[in-house]
Formats: sequence, structure tokens, C-alpha cells
Amino acid sequence: MNKLATTYNPAELEAGMYQIWEQQGYFKPTLDKPKSFSIVIPPPNVTGSLHMGHGFNNTIMDALTRFHRMKGYNTLWQPGTDHAGIATQMVVERQLGLQGVSRHDLGREAFIDKVWEWKNESGGNITRQIRRLGSSVDWSRERFTMDDDLSQVVKEVFVRLHDEGLIYRGKRLVNWDPKLQTAVSDLEVENRDEKGFMYHVRYPFVDKDESFGGGYMHIATTRPETILADGCLAVHPDDERYKDVIGKMVHVPMTDRIIPVVADPYPDPEFGTGCVKITPAHDFNDYEVGKRHDIEIINLMNLDATMNDNAPERYRGLDRFDARTKIVEDLQEYGYLEKIEPHELKRPYGDRSGVVIEPLLTDQWYVKIAPLAKPAIQAVENGDIKFVPEQYTNMYMAWMKDIQDWCISRQLWWGHRIPAWYDETGNVYVGRDESEVRVKYDLGDIPLRQDEDVLDTWFSSALWTFSTLDWTGTDKDFDNAILQHFHPTSVLVTGFDIIFFWVARMIMMTLHFVKDKDGKPQVPFKTVYVHGLVRDGEGQKMSKSKGNVLDPLDLIDGIDLDALAAKRTTGLMNPKDATKIEKATRKEFPEGLMAYGTDALRFTFASLASTGRDIKFDLKRVEGYRNFCNKIWNASKFVLMNVEGKSISDTKRPKLWELSEKWIISRLQKCEQAVNTAFETYRFDLASQAIYDFIWNEYCDWYLELVKPVLNDDTVADERKAEIRRVLLATLETALRLIHPIMPFISEEIWQTIAPMLGIKGKSIMLADFPVANQELINEQAEHDMAWLQGLIGAVRNIRGEMKLGNAVRLPVLLQGVSDEERSSLNRIESQFKALAKVESLTIVGDNDEVPLSSQALIGSLKVLVPMKGLIDPSAELARLQKVRDKLQQQADAITKKLANEGFVAKAPASVVEAEKGKLAELQGQVGEIDKQMEQLRAL
Repeated sequence: MNKLATTYNPAELEAGMYQIWEQQGYFKPTLDKPKSFSIVIPPPNVTGSLHMGHGFNNTIMDALTRFHRMKGYNTLWQPGTDHAGIATQMVVERQLGLQGVSRHDLGREAFIDKVWEWKNESGGNITRQIRRLGSSVDWSRERFTMDDDLSQVVKEVFVRLHDEGLIYRGKRLVNWDPKLQTAVSDLEVENRDEKGFMYHVRYPFVDKDESFGGGYMHIATTRPETILADGCLAVHPDDERYKDVIGKMVHVPMTDRIIPVVADPYPDPEFGTGCVKITPAHDFNDYEVGKRHDIEIINLMNLDATMNDNAPERYRGLDRFDARTKIVEDLQEYGYLEKIEPHELKRPYGDRSGVVIEPLLTDQWYVKIAPLAKPAIQAVENGDIKFVPEQYTNMYMAWMKDIQDWCISRQLWWGHRIPAWYDETGNVYVGRDESEVRVKYDLGDIPLRQDEDVLDTWFSSALWTFSTLDWTGTDKDFDNAILQHFHPTSVLVTGFDIIFFWVARMIMMTLHFVKDKDGKPQVPFKTVYVHGLVRDGEGQKMSKSKGNVLDPLDLIDGIDLDALAAKRTTGLMNPKDATKIEKATRKEFPEGLMAYGTDALRFTFASLASTGRDIKFDLKRVEGYRNFCNKIWNASKFVLMNVEGKSISDTKRPKLWELSEKWIISRLQKCEQAVNTAFETYRFDLASQAIYDFIWNEYCDWYLELVKPVLNDDTVADERKAEIRRVLLATLETALRLIHPIMPFISEEIWQTIAPMLGIKGKSIMLADFPVANQELINEQAEHDMAWLQGLIGAVRNIRGEMKLGNAVRLPVLLQGVSDEERSSLNRIESQFKALAKVESLTIVGDNDEVPLSSQALIGSLKVLVPMKGLIDPSAELARLQKVRDKLQQQADAITKKLANEGFVAKAPASVVEAEKGKLAELQGQVGEIDKQMEQLRAL
């Protein structure tokens, strides 16, 4: 049997415990139970470092996993990491740059070898940190999106989709990062509010008609450099100002081209001039307008965002922003620039590169998404997949019903290389490998080169639920026990910001490729639990640029300021961001940060996990729950001190229970009910609150105090004490099982100590049964009596506080206005009342009996009175009462003055006037009562 340390020290307690769990195989699933529960971890980037979102997300997933494991399910939490194409390539390129080497110097194969070398040496940081959170994932099944077997799944899916006509190559507009020179997803674009300019430009009519606008169309743009690639001007068809110019031609300033004025619903007549320039190759909205009107698409820029040969010669080779400066100067010189105005705008930046993203027309690979979206919409409509909270169903539907084809190619070297090959004339052939391509297309020995691009990391992530469970796409899958037991997975835990990028794509891909034994398409998961974002205490989004990022490991293990700088310069973080965080940390925690421990942090996350709302993270909460851990620890020490070496009943015997045992056991059943319901409905905040209230308020603050005097009373039979000891232990053991999914470390440590004392021989608390309420043990009478007892004790304690009497003083108490029911209750609780309220004598007096001057409190119609004589200094009490009387009299005088104001009485609603009169009467009554008390005090 373990011995608990004298004080709660989370660092010492948690050290080594996780390793034991993992080595013993407690996280591995069994396949011997009728029900299964599975969950996949949203794969963190292999370059990643634990952040608050991870901490929150992992707490929820682990709580669900541990809960279902204890409920008797075959339970699998599938771990893995994402190869993070852009982020990983940047990390390795940055390291090479320090050596004066570029990836192009090495060549593709040697560079990829360098990335694998980095991954094997440094890429496990995030998984070590996930372990530190106590996450009970099955590490024996850990997957990486670039593992050979997962790569084969990616190729299989790509080839099948291509053969079905659902993947194609085309020239379309994408988010282009000029620094990284790759397409990026919308999620990798950060829109920043900035101060810019609106440039008002004149476009001359070809026919030189000066009857409209002085011979010009007037537009306003924030990007004058793209004027050179304009395809048309557009006005709203209902805009009366422009009805006579639709169809006319205008000159494009600084070029020799002419373009038409078209009518289209896109322009907003209320914004700017109501006329907009349309540049299909450099704006997503313009691209759609251009397609509707068959407008020429002119790509103006090279891949590095310099001006290409489609620009007039004097601008070629200039960076886009240098070209902007030059074009504005020329527009002004030639009379095309009308004015420049300051303008607030949103500018898109690459979140990795930090440069402005350019909409650019490039050749890319796409998934034709509409055919895949239809069954994915139906799966949610028919309830095969449910969103929690329900509100996110609408967000999902809105995205899915307005979905565009998915650009899946990226111009990188690190990632799943696209399984497509080209011959010397540019014809493309798709297959799982080159040998298959040659056979499939009967190509013989002609020279082939593989596509240089890799797949978007979201493509492999979209296959995550089935690729990680060893799906092959063959009949072997029906003999795969893991796949058959755990797919579909039970729930996906994710943030709302990736519902489209990941959740929707997983649904589409899984429904298309995974079938059950009857050939019915499978969903990837049955429930999607969507949580909010973790924000700072002021509600701001945590970001490196703001310096308000909190590191979960700092909260768990504390901050040693001397080691902080080294920790922040791992090479994974921009040095400027690291410096900001270091300065902010030093400012907020000048003496470092205490170690709160994993359990306190996890309980904080659970307590904040209400349905879908963003979280304001406050360190005071973590400190409060660190105190909660300490409370549990000290309570356990108290129990052990009163139980070890003493007799304990080997079975529960309710006939020996008195009010205290009946009440705590009843409250325990209701806590078990509440926690089970909360977990089943994803209300982790309610689960944590129920546990907190029971352990702190009911078990520690009340039950332990109720039994202390009994256990210390030599006149109490040992049989009764033995039963109390059993209830003490059994209730604590059950509470530990209730709290284990959220607080795994402290619950395991204490459980290992007390479980043997109850004859429990389990290896770990995580393998024990989760508590289920016994309805027969719910005792409403005991709960009623206890509530009344708590009210009486509280009343006496309040009087003691008001009279400034120490706890050592035992008080005489009078009860007046006692009903017959209360007399019956009093018989059941009198001994506990006297003990806990430190009552010397308890006397029931009649309603009309005279009582000595007393301090009093009301519980309903019952008066609790404590005679003052001999307990207080009359002069001090008179002084106190005089202050109270003066304050009440001031309030009464103010209302009297208000009611004497004829204007107020005449204008105010009758109900308001009556309410004021009621307040006055109440105040006058209170003053009268105080006058009586003061008169009695003077007689003492």
C-alpha cells in the first residue's frame, strides 16, 4: 500500500506515473467487450509545440476516453502527427540557412533526407508534451501522415478519385504565397486590419463622349498595380447612374488595351463610385465576374510577385509594391489619377511567411467537390452525424451548400508527392507508381518525369479516421478487427475554425471510400463536439504577436525565468515572437510562475468547457483548482489518519447509518447521476462543477466535520465507528473514480493507497468501474434534514460572527416558532447541531414567551436566538447598533424626502410610489427593532 506524502506536490506525484501507465499497456484497447468507443486525435503538426488549444482539446478527449474505458467499452484513442508540409519545410530550410545552404543546393532527395533526419531527432517534441498532459492515447498505434502505410492510402485515394473523374488539373485562381512560392489554403491566410489608401482613377471612353463623367468612367481601387490586367469595368444593372454606359468601351490607363463596361450584380452601388474594375487573374470575386462575362484573363505577375511580360515594359521585373508606386506616379503624370484617400482595409498575409498573399492564376490539381458533398450533407441531415452544440450544423450546411472545388496541390518538396507523371509533350498519367503508369497507359520505355508538386496536408488529414485504422480499400478490411471495432469513430473533438477544412473533408472522403460489410458507406464519426477558442483573461485571442500566449507546460511545471530564454529559442519559433513572449512573461511573473500541476490545469479546462463558447482563461481559476487538489489531498490524509490501524466494516450496513451517512451517501448518488449525464451530453463544465461541489462542499466541509466528534468520542460503539470509517473510505474512493477522467494523477495516487483498504485489488483506477448511482440509496428525508441542519448551523455561525465571538465560546441557543415537523427533525439532528455549531444548550421557547435580549437570525419562520447577556460588551454592542441605526435612518430619511416631493409622486407610476412606501415602512420597522435592542442593552 502506498503512503501519501505529507503535502501535495504535483511535480513529485506526477513524475513517472504516466510512464508506468504506458509501460503496463493500460491505454491499449481490448476487443472483448460488446461496446466500443474510439476517438482520433486531431493530428498536431510535427513541428508543433503544445499550446493552450492543445491543452483544452486533449483534456476533453482524454476525459471522454477515460470515462468510456471505465464504463466498460473497448476503448481506443488513436494518436498521430501531421507532416505539416509548409511548417516543416520552413524549419529545416531555416536550419540549413544558418549553415549557408539552401534546399536547391542539396537537391530534392537530399533535402527530403534532411527533413526525415530532423523529424527523427526533433519531431517528437509535441508527443512528449501530450504525454505530460496525461493523455491516455494508445502510443503503440501512433501514426504519422508520411508513414509508408498511410502514404499508400493517400495514393490509393488520389488514383481512384482521378480515375472516377473527381480529380483534375486546371488553371485557376489560388492564394499564392510569393515568398514560399506555393499555393496555400484559406486557413493559412491571416487577414489583418491595416491603414491603406483608396486610389480614384479615370478610365477614358473610347468614343470620347464627354456627356457622362466628363468623358471618363471613375473607379476606386486599393491595388492600382493590377489596373494593367483589368478585363472590364462592372456596374450594377439596377444602378440608374450607369444605364446609358453599359456596353461602352474604355481605355485601360497606362496600356494600349480597351475593355467593356458590363452590368453585373457584384458591384455595390453604395460603395465608392459604384463602378469597379474587374481583374480576373488577381481577385477571387473578379475571377467569378470574369467567367460570367467571358472576360480575358491576364496574369500580371511571376511566381515571386514581380511584374511579368504581360505588363508594359517599363514595369517588368518590378516587385508588385514597387510597381504600385511607379504606376501611381504615372497615373498622376498622365492625368488619370483623380485623388488618393486614406482607407481602412483587410490585407491577407501568409501565416508562415508573413508576406502579403497574392491571388494568382496557376496550374494546380483540384478535387471536383460537388459530387462528394451531396452524401456528406445527407449524412448530417439524416442524423448519422450530429454536431454538439447543434448550432454548428448550420455553419457546416452553409459551407457545404456553397462549396468550391478543392485545390490540393502545393509547390513544396516535403509532403506526399502527387502520383502523376508527364511525357515530353506534357501529357499527364496518374498511377500508384511509375511502373503501374507504364502498364496502365501502355507507355513502354518513353521518358517520364513525376509531378514536382506535393499534396495539401489537409488531403492526407481528410483520410485520418480510416487511414490510421489500417484501411487498405480491399476485402482484407473486413477481417481487420481494429477497423471493424473502432470505425466509425465515436466522436471528433475539434474547434469550429476547421469544420470546413478538416471535418467536412473527412466526412466526404470517408463516405466515398469506406464501406461496411453490407456495402453501406460509413461516416468517419457519429458526433462532432465543437469547442470554442482559448482566449486570454481579457477575451483577446492568444497570439505570438501580442505576447499573450500561455504555455500549458509552464502552468504545469512552473517557469524558471533563468531558463526561459533558452526555452523560447528552440528554432521552432520566430525569434521576434519568442522575445515578445519572454518579455511579457517576465513582466507578468517577475518571480517566475508556480507549478500548478497537470490535474489543476485539466480541471480548469473542464470547468470552462461549456457548449461551444470561447474560453477566457484566468490564472486565478488554475490557482483555485490547485487549491482544490490540495483540499482532496488533505482530506485523504485526514481519512487515512482516522482509518489506518483501526477497525473498518467489511460490508456496508445501512442500519448503522445515522443522518450524516444517509445524507452523504444520498448526495453521492446524485453526484454520480449528474456526472454521468454531463459526460454523456458533453457538458464537462457541469461534470466538474458537480464533482467540485460534492468533494469540497459536502464531503470535506460537512461530512468530515460531522464525523470528527463521533470518531473522537469514546462513548460511541466501535461498530458504529467502523461503519463511519467504511463510509469515509468508500465515499472517497468513489469520488476519486468520478474525478479520474479529469484529474488522472491525483486520483490514481490516492486510489492506490485507499483501494486495498476496501479490499479492491485493481491494478489502476482507470481500469475500475465508473460509478453509477444506486437509486435505493437516495434519501430525500435525510437530505431535507441535513439542509435544515446546515441552515441552523449557518445561522448560529452568522450570529457568532456578528457578535465577534470566537469558536471556542459555546453558546446557549433558543429556538422560537418551531413547527411540529421541525421538532421531529430536531430530534434527529440535535447532537450534530450542538457539536458543529459549538452549542452549549438548546432550548425551544414558545411564540409568546418572553426571551432575553438576543442576537437573532431567521430560517423561514423559525427564529434562532443567542442571548447576549454574559457574551458581549453592552457598550460595544450599543456602538455597533448605533452605526447600523444611523445608516438605516439615512436611507429612510432619503425616501421620506422623495415621497414629500409632489413632482415625484405626481409623475412616477403608482407602482413605483407604492414600492417606495413599502421600503420606507420596512426601514422604519428595522429602526424600531434596533431601538428596542438598544433599550434592552442599556438595561444590562
